[in-house]
Amino acid sequence: MEVVKLFFTLTGLFFILVESKYIAYNTSQGIVPDKINVHLVPHSHDDVGWLKTVDQYYVGANNSIRGACVQNVLDSVISALLDDKNRKFIYVEMARFPFLHITDAFYAFFQRWWRQQSEVLRAKVKDLVNSGQLEFISRNDLLVLSIIILQIFTGIFPRHYDPPDGFTFEINDESPPIQDDALLFDYNVQERVNDFVAAAIVQANITRTSHIMWTMGTDFRYQYAVSWFRQMDKFIHYVNKDGRINALYSTPSIYTDAKYAANEYWPLKAGDFFPYADRENAYWTGYFTSRPAFKGYVRTMSAYYLAARQLEFFKGRSSSGPNTDALADALAIAQHHDAVSGTQRQHVAADYAMRISMGYTEAEKMVASSLAFLTESRSSAGHCPLLNISYCPPSEAALSNGKSLVVVVYNPLGWKREEVVRIPVSSHAIIVLDSGGREIESQLLPLSNASLSTRSYHVKAYLGRSPSGSPNYWLAFSASVPPLGFSTYTVSSVKPTDASSTMSRVYTSEGSIDRTVEVGQGNLKLLYSADEGKLTHYVNSRSLVTASAEQSYSYYSGYNGTDRENQGSGAYVFRPNGTYPIGSKGQVAVTVLRGPVVDEVHKQLNPWIFQVTRVYKGKEHAEIEFNIGPIPVEDGVGKEITTQLTTALKSNKTFYTDSNGRDFIKRADKGNAILQVRDYRADWDVQLQQPIAGNYYPINLGIYLEDETMELSVLVDRAVGGSSLVDGQIELMLHRRLLRDDSRGVGEALNEEVCVLDECKGLMVQGKFYVRIDPLGEGSKWRRTFGQEIYSPLLLAFTEQDGNTWTSSHVPTFSAIEPSYSLPSNIAVLTLQELKGGKALLRLAHLYE
Repeated sequence: MEVVKLFFTLTGLFFILVESKYIAYNTSQGIVPDKINVHLVPHSHDDVGWLKTVDQYYVGANNSIRGACVQNVLDSVISALLDDKNRKFIYVEMARFPFLHITDAFYAFFQRWWRQQSEVLRAKVKDLVNSGQLEFISRNDLLVLSIIILQIFTGIFPRHYDPPDGFTFEINDESPPIQDDALLFDYNVQERVNDFVAAAIVQANITRTSHIMWTMGTDFRYQYAVSWFRQMDKFIHYVNKDGRINALYSTPSIYTDAKYAANEYWPLKAGDFFPYADRENAYWTGYFTSRPAFKGYVRTMSAYYLAARQLEFFKGRSSSGPNTDALADALAIAQHHDAVSGTQRQHVAADYAMRISMGYTEAEKMVASSLAFLTESRSSAGHCPLLNISYCPPSEAALSNGKSLVVVVYNPLGWKREEVVRIPVSSHAIIVLDSGGREIESQLLPLSNASLSTRSYHVKAYLGRSPSGSPNYWLAFSASVPPLGFSTYTVSSVKPTDASSTMSRVYTSEGSIDRTVEVGQGNLKLLYSADEGKLTHYVNSRSLVTASAEQSYSYYSGYNGTDRENQGSGAYVFRPNGTYPIGSKGQVAVTVLRGPVVDEVHKQLNPWIFQVTRVYKGKEHAEIEFNIGPIPVEDGVGKEITTQLTTALKSNKTFYTDSNGRDFIKRADKGNAILQVRDYRADWDVQLQQPIAGNYYPINLGIYLEDETMELSVLVDRAVGGSSLVDGQIELMLHRRLLRDDSRGVGEALNEEVCVLDECKGLMVQGKFYVRIDPLGEGSKWRRTFGQEIYSPLLLAFTEQDGNTWTSSHVPTFSAIEPSYSLPSNIAVLTLQELKGGKALLRLAHLYE
């Protein structure tokens, strides 16, 4: 810009005439030693569903909720990068799942955009990636970018993953742009350079080395990318002309390399950052349990996908037939931090579930085809996705005219398993034959009224129609299944006068003169008080463990705040407003079913909590199945339902929870003055305003505590929140129903309902957890090995056969591993999958490391 000065003496006025012309901004600057280097990292944080569904976010639909269109982000960013080779951008999607290998990683939004681009533009995008202008980053890249991710999410940057205040440049943002045209009003180059330098120095003063990062972007930004890049071009140009500091386009990779090259000493933090709070009464520990049914569905379908992918490998992937891809894509999206966490809006949760259901439907066809191939059967086997609510048409069908039911039991783990299979049946005159045609021990357990009621309501909710009939029993038998293989079992009808499955003996405590009820046919015995129906003792005759043990339920009333100052309990935040025990009025009648395979204890605590405790003959843990809901809220109070397992263990405020289903981390109760303040973290002094919520942790696999002689372990079938708030006691939060939003952006109360026709009720949740008490040091193997079996349950498929000729006309058993070998119990098969080009991917995990 050239400036010419002219003086007009007649009026005494002084004018400056300015010529405005094109400015070539120099954006090529790299790192400069001995200066503060401000790494400008352009990015857009794109949630794969939250307030809107993934497709709505992509195409920019439903903008009455939020004006966000990821398609615009990608279009405008690619165009802006092609305009200047010095510009850089990191594309951040909050969902990624490497279902094949790293080059085929699934990016939900980018995949949608990519398939609609021309080959010419695709080639240009690949060049941008190869040149380093465009980087793809997601939460799965922690191994490469752990330093950066930790800094971003531990508050080291000024504004989370946003730029510093005053440096956001979306088209409607309020930050002052650099106005460098002197012909226009408000010329402000030096003012904005000073702002930039001041903000950089503030951050540099609390940052090791001379390198700082500004994360230039936030949620769904860069829909008009030029508005950002124009300002960053100017800042780089004018800040570097100023010379006090250095600014450059960068990426996390460049920034990490610069930090590493500085050869700086970095302190090591060995602990973790849970539980997180953004205010004194706002602990983000509620989402550990939010939407427990969806959490359970994701876990169940993830396990099914693991097994289905193996079966797809054994048969060989078809280029045109059904496959596991749709299920993989749906589960990938469900891993988003506003999906499985349960912090999305209700219509988005329904969208996630629908995608998983559609993926399952296609994968189910592939599984049926694979099992037909492996068993050499002409007919495909059916599945029972609603088996958890006692609905399985193939097993409930009457076995008439010499028909038999064939159950194919597939084991996706690398070791042999002995496990009880339970299926609903209609007839009592039946027997079970193993793969060799030998009759095995089986047991019939009458279906409870609670189970039949749950079945009737939810079948109608899911299928839109009532079931045509009702089964009368659960059939239970022990299945022996080889590693990475299957066994087949035949259920056949017999004459009423012939020997058949053992009918369970039914005992009820009502009116009983016994003071103690003993449950369990094997090493493990549970003792209950007959008068109150309460668990009193856990006894293992093999390990010589005898421990007092109790189980109870309670609820926290959710705090009914309406904003961040008056914080309420919601999808993210857990803020209790009182604790209340849940019990029934008067004596609770306990019904005990006994038999050669399993003993069960049925207990209806109140109209909306029903529980079954199972002790299998060959196992040394108790299985507790709960049915909770609809949680009553007619009193205007949201409720958060918990269960407590109480023992006499002197755990000294210390307990352990898993880290993402793998290693266990030592936790310690951080209390207030009443609870004896003890800061177990060395790097800051903990002062809790919320001693309950502030001691809750995520539990994906399990939680345990110990004293000098014993350890109490609890494993779960889905992610929940939990803690040990009292010595010797473990608490799990199993369900939540709340009536207020917690002001963290979702804008909706966590009040899930199920609707049948025009009637809607609060959500009912069914789930399981598993309890075991061991001598000190002996529980670890069970937690790791059985925990993997919870993650990878047996897959059941059903078909009919004339008579009992299945074993002679089909392949009755199969294993992908040599008969004389199985993997050690510490090695889990994570992936067995066919790749392109005739290759296979096998991933193993060492469970003890």
